[in-house]
Amino acid sequence: MPCTTLLIGKNASYDGSTIIARDEDSSNGEFRPKRFVLVAPDQQPRHYHSVISHLEIDLPDDPMRYTSVPDALHNQGLWAAAGVNSANVAMSATETITTNERVLGADPLVGPTPAQGRPGDKDYLAAVPGGIGEEDFVTIVLPYIHSAREGVQRLGSLLERYGTYEMNGIAFSDVDEIWWMETVGGHHWIAKRVPDDSYVTMPNQLGIDEFDLDDAFGDQTDHLCSADLREFIADNYLDLSVESASPFNPRDAFGSHSDSDHVYNTPRAWYMQRFLNPYDEIWDGPDADHTPTSDNIPWCRQPERLITVEDVKYLLSSHYQGTPYDPYGRTGNEHTKGLYRPIGINRNDQLSLIQLRPYQPESCRAIQWISYGSNAFNALVPFYANVDRTPDYLANTTGQVSTDSLYWSDRLIAALCDSAFAGTLAAVERYQQGVGAEGHRMIAATDEQVARLEGADKGTDNPEVRQVLEAANKDMADLLRKETDDLLSQVLYTASMGMRNGYHLSDN
Repeated sequence: MPCTTLLIGKNASYDGSTIIARDEDSSNGEFRPKRFVLVAPDQQPRHYHSVISHLEIDLPDDPMRYTSVPDALHNQGLWAAAGVNSANVAMSATETITTNERVLGADPLVGPTPAQGRPGDKDYLAAVPGGIGEEDFVTIVLPYIHSAREGVQRLGSLLERYGTYEMNGIAFSDVDEIWWMETVGGHHWIAKRVPDDSYVTMPNQLGIDEFDLDDAFGDQTDHLCSADLREFIADNYLDLSVESASPFNPRDAFGSHSDSDHVYNTPRAWYMQRFLNPYDEIWDGPDADHTPTSDNIPWCRQPERLITVEDVKYLLSSHYQGTPYDPYGRTGNEHTKGLYRPIGINRNDQLSLIQLRPYQPESCRAIQWISYGSNAFNALVPFYANVDRTPDYLANTTGQVSTDSLYWSDRLIAALCDSAFAGTLAAVERYQQGVGAEGHRMIAATDEQVARLEGADKGTDNPEVRQVLEAANKDMADLLRKETDDLLSQVLYTASMGMRNGYHLSDN
């Protein structure tokens, strides 16, 4: 699944929160309608069945409540995408990443094997399930973990036991830490703690570029990995370091450096870091330190200023604004426009930004910011995660196009705005700023209301707090619907005036 991930350490964010965010994009040529829901413990399966790999797994009997953003249509499984559980631990899964032939030869991916022949025949071979993948990860991990580190450990044990049929990157966060995990072949994995003062950019390419194996097999302060990773690297000659003293580089050992990376992946990391560190180095021209096709763009770095929610939304909506590569821009030409794969693309399905705020009590600490559809034309909206249900406007998505659903309204707006970009840009920007401002106002007012409640600072199991948060979410959704309907009306009019069968003479 093509996506883009941005992770913000607590000392790099504007308010001291840990922030994990990811666009979930459909494959080329399709959309996947999404819903924002709350999964109660009695709704969580105890016996899980994967649609894609046909694997069956028994799950623990003590799940926690958690949010998720599953597919509205389950023909390919749940694909729960991202969420927060009642322990205020968040997870985003997954960023599809790349690998190379050496890794796949040493540890093949674990896909399902169909049955061969007929039952009872002498040469009959029964079907063999495959491993676990993006369809499954959130559902089988998030309800059972109490820290980001514990999330890595649980998923790591499942990967070692069942294997996986794809390469993926997974983010875990709690109020103190963010961990980034990458699968390596069918059964191996690595994970690294995001430095508190740094951000991470991940564009569908194996990203970690420095890994301390001694720490992973020692104190495990900032690094974790599968139990036999050292032997796996040595036995298969995967370490490409020229000098033995050089730090181990997983990107060189496990990743890819293909021509398609330079069109599809590296330009996105270049653009994000160009925005967040504009003065630290030269980004454009013949003297650029890094270009859109550079293979050595850092996995993480310190920003030049603290990063806001709005910065994340801008970057995960971006289409190379201010460069010749912007498909909507005027500075490029037929050769440069659309040369590189944008982040804000037509097949964005949903964006979840999960903010865990250390300065608020556990009862209202977690906020999941949501947007649907193409991010260039939508708004990022906050919703409290510690609730018993989510607003219908975000939860009632079906396969039928309807303006009763935010998902389909956002899809309609994007299709209209794309055809009339210049004429609708101002209306979209006003909408994004207005909805965003109302979101911050709602958070401040609701935090204040929660602070006045007795017992609001004693965990996440206060039903009175959850009722307040749920009411705030509903009010936010109601306002969002009004503003979205208004925007749809505006852009429909603007796009209609540009239709090719218009005529300059009028009937009156």
